[in-house]
Amino acid sequence: MSSQSCNNRRHSPSTERNRSAILDVLRGVMPQSGTILEIASGTGEHAAWLTPQLPEMTWQPSDLDTDNFASIEAWAEDARVLKPIRLDVTENDWGEGAVADRLVAIVCINMIHISPWTACEGLIEGASRLLPEGGVLYLYGPYRRNGRHTAQSNADFDFSLRQRNPEWGVRDLETVVAYADINGLILDRVVDMPANNLSVIFRRRAPAQ
Repeated sequence: MSSQSCNNRRHSPSTERNRSAILDVLRGVMPQSGTILEIASGTGEHAAWLTPQLPEMTWQPSDLDTDNFASIEAWAEDARVLKPIRLDVTENDWGEGAVADRLVAIVCINMIHISPWTACEGLIEGASRLLPEGGVLYLYGPYRRNGRHTAQSNADFDFSLRQRNPEWGVRDLETVVAYADINGLILDRVVDMPANNLSVIFRRRAPAQ
């Protein structure tokens, strides 16, 4: 790898803290093979680290901000990490032709609390539109449960997010689950994760006959 590519690599400390725990969950819920579409890939570190651990999967990074592409590509050493694509979850068309090839799962790590609620709606609607029957939507991040934060640190984080942007904030798990359900995504499981985060896994139900 060239020195220029290394210089393009940006680093998110949270990736090293959560990636092993995320991998443990993904290994238990992912189909045998296919393409994983990652929403909001950011630095690209999750794609680069997780792909070699899931040898039958191809990873499609995406991000709204094309400024992240250089870092995503710099981290990607495995040929099964595809070129990043620009994707805005709030748009009705995700450029389906670019992401639908053998798509079996959508992964979104630490996004829906750092974006407006419309982004969560768009993510769920897009997953419902593109995933096959039994396909997986995997979400990772902090959530409120039964109207309450699960830790004081999450409450403090929520306050800081809303100070930065009133449309941001830690979401109520029950609201996310309800919106997924009406869009054909059934809650499969919720897994407690490090630092008071959750893995939330949905599966695409069979279309109505």
